[in-house]
Amino acid sequence: MDARSPDLTRDAAGWRNDAPATKSLAEVNASVALPIAGVWWRRLLAFVGPGYLVSVGYMDPGNWATDLAGGSKFGYTLLSVILLSNLMAILLQSLAARLGIVTDRDLAQACRATYSPAVNFLLWIACEAAIIACDLAEVIGTAIALKLLFGIPLIGGALIAALDAFLLLILMNRGFRFLEAFVIALLVVIAVCFTVQLAAAAPPVAEMLRGFVPKTEIFTNPEMLYIAIGIIGATVMPHNLYLHSSIVQTRAYERNDTGRREAIKWATTDSTVALMLALFINAAILVVAAATFHKSGHSDVAEIGQAFELLSPLLGLGIASTLFAVALLASGLNSTVTATLAGQIVMEGFLDLRLPSWARRLLTRGIAIVPVIVVTAIYGERGTADLLVFSQVVLSMQLPFAVIPLVRFVSDRRKMGKFVIPGWVAAIAWIVAGIIVILNLKLLADTLFG
Repeated sequence: MDARSPDLTRDAAGWRNDAPATKSLAEVNASVALPIAGVWWRRLLAFVGPGYLVSVGYMDPGNWATDLAGGSKFGYTLLSVILLSNLMAILLQSLAARLGIVTDRDLAQACRATYSPAVNFLLWIACEAAIIACDLAEVIGTAIALKLLFGIPLIGGALIAALDAFLLLILMNRGFRFLEAFVIALLVVIAVCFTVQLAAAAPPVAEMLRGFVPKTEIFTNPEMLYIAIGIIGATVMPHNLYLHSSIVQTRAYERNDTGRREAIKWATTDSTVALMLALFINAAILVVAAATFHKSGHSDVAEIGQAFELLSPLLGLGIASTLFAVALLASGLNSTVTATLAGQIVMEGFLDLRLPSWARRLLTRGIAIVPVIVVTAIYGERGTADLLVFSQVVLSMQLPFAVIPLVRFVSDRRKMGKFVIPGWVAAIAWIVAGIIVILNLKLLADTLFG
């Protein structure tokens, strides 16, 4: 074999022999101690954290744009899409956690240890595109929040957003549990803000509940389908699968069958509860938009700035708009932390390339800031609103490149051993993957051929 060509021979589990053996996020791997004994809830609390870091991606500023557009234009109809996408997310994130715990590899490392260098490079490019699209949403969301709260112009806010590149460094230096506590605290802020707004909106319960029932109109109306796919793209985020498969390994569970079985149980519980919070937030944004804007005839509210201006007058609650902006800023800050971490995991996993966190963050943030500044300068706020929704559709288009390898790995008995998922779970997971692919193909056809 040529010394320059990779060794593509396999071990008994099907992993390539030339795959790096470095631990995922080696600096924090197995760094969170677990109680050796004690009541069950102490064990659960020790595992609480990774699920909430993952849930951040399911309520980032990109979700706000698609949920606002869906609620103001189509009322409660797209609540069913939020529910469906959240159920898909719960399944996929549990599979990602299982993969990380059982194989001691994150999803990026598993791809590198399975596929050829050419395929891995393409998968890395697709994932980087998803992270940049997510970063784009965070820059826009943070910039809009800064403008709404402090009157800072969008371009200035986008430039300020670059400075949060150092936020993760500060938090990680304090320890991984401190990082998790910071994220959870901001999630509580977001939840409180939307609970107040939801109470003020007082939506009709029966009509709202009917919105959770799927309707064929979602598939036959191209405009509604476009927003629906944007919601799926904003909810089931590809980089979150890489993130979750890595950060579950921060727990110092015993690396044997008993320890892995318990870790899977608690990690799945953690992510499921956290994603139910994400479901509440996303549904609350759409419900507030439907009860406030759609009901009053403002069906064209798709911009966060418009929503800010109209919320207080229409709800009759002076603090409503401020709460909305505060929640948006908290969402942007949280998303910054998790996207930075995901970027590090993806680059290290696919390329075995380690850059300083600040350099990695400034690189992706810089790529995201350029289109925001250009679009804002040419088209103004309306342009950034369209760019925000478009970024979520781009995220949706990248989903198959993360979902299909994940489902393949956790369905492979050679790789997972006794922890391979049951046949019925695998069937549901492949159906979910199929739905994602079909929706994306339809969106692509509608975009290209009208």
